[in-house]
Amino acid sequence: MMKRPDSLDLEALRTFVTGIELGNFSLAAKRLSRSTSAVSAQLKKLEHQCGIQLLCKEGRHLKLTDQGELLVSYGKKILSLNDEALQVIHQKRILGKVSLGVQEDFSDKFLPELLSQISRKFPNIQIYAQSGRNSILKEEILQNKIDFALCWESPQEVHERSLIKTLPQHWVASPAFDFDSYIISGKPLPLILVESPCIIRDTAIQALDQENISWQIAVSGGSLHGIWGAVKAGLGITVRTSTGIPDSLVIIDQHLPPLPGIGLSLFESSSEKSDSYRIIKELLLHELEYYFPEL
Repeated sequence: MMKRPDSLDLEALRTFVTGIELGNFSLAAKRLSRSTSAVSAQLKKLEHQCGIQLLCKEGRHLKLTDQGELLVSYGKKILSLNDEALQVIHQKRILGKVSLGVQEDFSDKFLPELLSQISRKFPNIQIYAQSGRNSILKEEILQNKIDFALCWESPQEVHERSLIKTLPQHWVASPAFDFDSYIISGKPLPLILVESPCIIRDTAIQALDQENISWQIAVSGGSLHGIWGAVKAGLGITVRTSTGIPDSLVIIDQHLPPLPGIGLSLFESSSEKSDSYRIIKELLLHELEYYFPEL
């Protein structure tokens, strides 16, 4: 009689993969709503099923063995197929239209990843997506033109109901920008900022004024892409969160006044909430958790 093939415990596998992705099994326990002892038991169970050691201690930290690294790779594929199959089975009949807008900082990486997830998991939900500035997105929310808007909020305006996370802001420049020459000569610092009204623009100017550091607007633009282009050209410095900073630019916080955090909030329209609306909101928040693991 043929031996029945062994099967991996999917919940134990999910715990293992989540812990590795987050870099911390305590965070994995919190995300999966399990106790740390339950997580530990699942890891032992998974090692028993595989018949190999998946993790080893390196100082005070856990490190993947070669076999553990291999299982992470396969585990991600297994869990992805499992989740996709259940999503398709459960959600195949859900139809609808959902519209969303994101701040420009999220248009290059987060938005494409989110849309890819939606297309794969919920092919029957039609999505309208746009990126833009806070003032435009908030106005469209008020007019119920879009369902969701991922926006910045100043610390004074943050509403706990809509707040997702507070992010640090940074001074950003090109590596070629000759910052020292401005410090030595006392010449006004050239700023490259999005035109008013802009929370981040106001923050940068206020921080410099409080320290009596002279400045001048070198470039003012209506789009973030234009701002990044001017900073890359070495025409001045800007302020932004670490979200979406081009790899060719650097953070120069050590040279300039500290900046306050800025709120990342999800605004929702007052329109009636459909099943597709709730599904996309849940997926959006889930993707933000992976985008910001410390959420």
